[in-house]
Amino acid sequence: MTQTQDNAVVAKLSTLDRLLPVWIGAAMVLGLLAGRWIPGLGSALDAVQIDGVSLPIALGLLVMMYPVLAKVRYDRLDTVTGDKRLMASSLVLNWVLGPALMFALAWVFLPDLPEYRTGLIIVGLARCIAMVIIWNDLACGDREAAAVLVALNSVFQVIAFAGLGWFYLSVLPGWLGLDQVGLEVSAWEIAKNVLIFLGIPLVAGYLTRKFGERAKGREWYESRFLPKIGPVALYGLLFTIVILFALQGEAITSNPLDVVRIALPLLVYFAVMWAGSFGLGKAIGLNYERSATLSFTAAGNNFELAIAVAIATFGVTSGQALAGVVGPLIEVPVLVGLVYVSLAARHRFNRPSSTAEADHARTTT
Repeated sequence: MTQTQDNAVVAKLSTLDRLLPVWIGAAMVLGLLAGRWIPGLGSALDAVQIDGVSLPIALGLLVMMYPVLAKVRYDRLDTVTGDKRLMASSLVLNWVLGPALMFALAWVFLPDLPEYRTGLIIVGLARCIAMVIIWNDLACGDREAAAVLVALNSVFQVIAFAGLGWFYLSVLPGWLGLDQVGLEVSAWEIAKNVLIFLGIPLVAGYLTRKFGERAKGREWYESRFLPKIGPVALYGLLFTIVILFALQGEAITSNPLDVVRIALPLLVYFAVMWAGSFGLGKAIGLNYERSATLSFTAAGNNFELAIAVAIATFGVTSGQALAGVVGPLIEVPVLVGLVYVSLAARHRFNRPSSTAEADHARTTT
């Protein structure tokens, strides 16, 4: 892909897309300041929940994910499930290398801070099923591949999360002569998280495409309908960021040095997981779109689940909960930056680009 083609694609992006880092930075600052300066705001927002699920965060995530999942061409999913290289690589990166890397980094950077260390390990076990949809779309990744890999992660999350938590917090530290920690989390709590944050927008997106195309045809659906709902995803992202940081604004701003200590291993984790996965995709012959999808699904984490587990197990004021909150504080700006790194690296892929990039330009206003 030439530099001229890169510039043409960027020129087609909306102002909202082109200035996304600015809007995200502003949303983070707004949330932090609101949580710090408005008395009782965090408690009030936290109180709006049902069965442990924050309604404001759930609303933001559902609004964020629905438009992107409505763009997925579900009749193409078989081309993804048949790609054994992609599927196998994703499973190994997400459920073998990712948790092991976070475990190692947590012990290297935080050997004297057991609460934060435990919180980071929990973050490493929670594989991303929500915001990765946005990062992948912004990077012109393969939407169909993202939908399949996120669904695959969801299944493994329900099956493997509790067992991996037991292994990395109790068994492996015992083998290595390190401190051991217990983690109690039910499969239902994890399944509930998956059903709400992925199941609802996935079903809504599938039904919207199915009945929209049946009523008006694919051309109308992709050229008229999708451009209208496209910006809603980014509005949902910004709303989620504001709410998330407002909920924890006081905790973050009251512990700046602790935040820095927690941030360092997270920065290393995101950089290593993303770069390693992106390079792996190219090495095994994946095209740009699927390499981008592989890298973002491997690097992202399910902070909603990590925070919920940390709070349920150790308490809302615990160091484990703070470590979970710092996760998105670092992940959001870092992965936004990696979106631009990914786009800049497209010219290194010589294989013809799939329709994902053209679809992205056409359905984003």
